Amino acid sequence: MTLLLVAGVACVFTALLLGLIAAGALTRETPGVNRSLAVMEALTSAPEAMREQELDQPFRQRVVDPLLGRALTAGRRLTPADYNIKLREKLERAGNPGGWTIDRVVALKVIGFVAALVISLLLSLMLGLGFGPTLGFVVIASLAGFNAPNLYLYQRAYDRDAELRKGLADSIDLLTISVESGLGFDAALSYVARNTEGPLSEEFARVLQEMQIGRGRTEALRSLADRTTLPELRSFVSAMVQADSFGIPIGQVLRVQSTEIRTKRRQWAEEQAQKVPVKILVPLIFCILPCLFIAVLGPAVISVMDSFSGRM
Repeated sequence: MTLLLVAGVACVFTALLLGLIAAGALTRETPGVNRSLAVMEALTSAPEAMREQELDQPFRQRVVDPLLGRALTAGRRLTPADYNIKLREKLERAGNPGGWTIDRVVALKVIGFVAALVISLLLSLMLGLGFGPTLGFVVIASLAGFNAPNLYLYQRAYDRDAELRKGLADSIDLLTISVESGLGFDAALSYVARNTEGPLSEEFARVLQEMQIGRGRTEALRSLADRTTLPELRSFVSAMVQADSFGIPIGQVLRVQSTEIRTKRRQWAEEQAQKVPVKILVPLIFCILPCLFIAVLGPAVISVMDSFSGRM
């Protein structure tokens, strides 16, 4: 009986031990299986998540920016090393349009070239042109597409110079009055920049910012002259630099510059008025006079033709 009792207790303890071992194995196996399932789920759901994340991005980041990056890489290989300096000057004279940088202009030149090449080739094939006309049309269109950003910057610079010429005389008058009323040149320049609008006030504000970061007045004014091709503004900057160098009273110089600028502005207006008859001659000959001849001589020609046809 004792042996049977000992054997029963041993069997009970053995069963409990085996149960605990089995439970421990199962508990260890479950996290391992869960971990494996989590890894497999992550691997299967990662492409979908990445795809959804990419699709959630705006069209500019998904398509436009990579396209500009590839075009920029090709444009850098095709443009010379000193082209960035010339392009920077064009951007400065155009007033640094929003979003226009050197890299973007280079990329747009390449995109314009490729787009014009493809479109002109498709149009030539649709119209059924020969090899010679197709080649000439494709070459001209490709060059136009490549130079389109330069033409845009040139037009912006031209319009900006026109605005500078229009507001220069009034701004110089306000600057003269401010200096003669007792303000210093820097304070008067700041007053004009705050109380006027247009590209000239932006240029004056930039001169003040350059002076605040440590540049001298002469260097800041010369940088202003380099950012424009307007002769009147260049003459004004030159006079200010000389007055600052030789200690001439600025108020007197500003008064003389104001008078000269208004005189040049009036002469420029007279010159533009003298060019009007020459400019209107071409549309007058090719557009207005033919319509006038048709309206005046058309009935007479019709009556003459009817008279001759009746005799016949």
